Amino acid sequence: MLRPLNVADYRELARRRLPRGVFEYVDRGTEDEVGLRALRTALDAVRFAPRVLRDVSALDLSTEVFGRRQPLPVIAAPTAMAGLLWHDGEVQLARAARDAGIPFCISTQSTTSIEDIAAGAPGAELWFQLYVWQNRTLTGELLARVRAAGASTLVLTVDTPASPKKEWNVRNGFGVPIAPSLRGGIDVALHPRWLLRVLLRRALASGLPTYAHYPEAFKTRITRAAAAPDLRLAANVTWDELRALRRQWPGRLVLKGILRADDAQQALDCGADGIVVSSHGGRNLDGAPAPIDVLPAIADRVGTKITVLADSGVRRGSDIAKYLARGARAVMLGRALLYGTAVAGTAGASDVLAILRDELERTLAFVGQPCAAALSAADLGDPPGVSSSRGG
Repeated sequence: MLRPLNVADYRELARRRLPRGVFEYVDRGTEDEVGLRALRTALDAVRFAPRVLRDVSALDLSTEVFGRRQPLPVIAAPTAMAGLLWHDGEVQLARAARDAGIPFCISTQSTTSIEDIAAGAPGAELWFQLYVWQNRTLTGELLARVRAAGASTLVLTVDTPASPKKEWNVRNGFGVPIAPSLRGGIDVALHPRWLLRVLLRRALASGLPTYAHYPEAFKTRITRAAAAPDLRLAANVTWDELRALRRQWPGRLVLKGILRADDAQQALDCGADGIVVSSHGGRNLDGAPAPIDVLPAIADRVGTKITVLADSGVRRGSDIAKYLARGARAVMLGRALLYGTAVAGTAGASDVLAILRDELERTLAFVGQPCAAALSAADLGDPPGVSSSRGG
């Protein structure tokens, strides 16, 4: 393949480069992947209503998120195990985000700690995504680390009260921490470049990849079973606990995984600064609605009072424009940046951002809207009654 021209090209190169187990961990959905397919179907169904003879000679792609002006209306989404895609994958991603002037959200399940990411990507604006563990004391200790490391924004994932059924991981023998298996060994042997440049390089430096923010007891096979109950994703997190977290966390607080207007209102009432309208990229509840479909009602309900972000399924700059027009202030990018990172580290992630920027610029020009932040329902061919509004 020649130089990648779009996200799909990067996805194909990543598929070739990575072991099947690693690639499908990133790429696939859950159960029958109904929700994953629905993301593309729903985004493709949105149509623009272009205006002509408009001055689009000076395009403005910037937006303001939590009072900070950034050059692109995107945020690097929290994604687990990016360090399996490229050596120091999370650091590579953080550098690409920093260079593009956008925030980078670190995952609780990253393979590199927030302290090491901050040291490896100085100047990056770091957010942190939190899963609440069953052991709240351990969760509190992690929060203290996140605060000390200087994260400006805490993103609480609220759509994962159970572990999703990812059959591809089971069939591929993929797990964390990585454990030797015949199928996994054959898979890795067929990808020697990845074995040498990623897995062995990491193993020689700091051991096999695992969740860097988890306590030490979780990081070895011998002690993991004893530690696992404490580190199970909590199924009993409630709005009352969110209110307590709001009192505990001094920075900005965002809820990720909102798909209902009444839940968005609850988030606002509990003191959240923002929400992410998200179906977890089709990786949790199979059959969840596509965020682009429920976004207008949510934005209309709370968009003038709280920062509304969105994610899931973005493959083109035009997808970003559709999310903005339906009411999001900015869009989180997950898999698209991971594909780029898997191919060429920081350079690959940066190129994906450049491609999406170019596509977004072209979309704005064709739509006749020179300012990305001004996109609205008026720029879409939506039927009457579908509107959008967004807060700051």
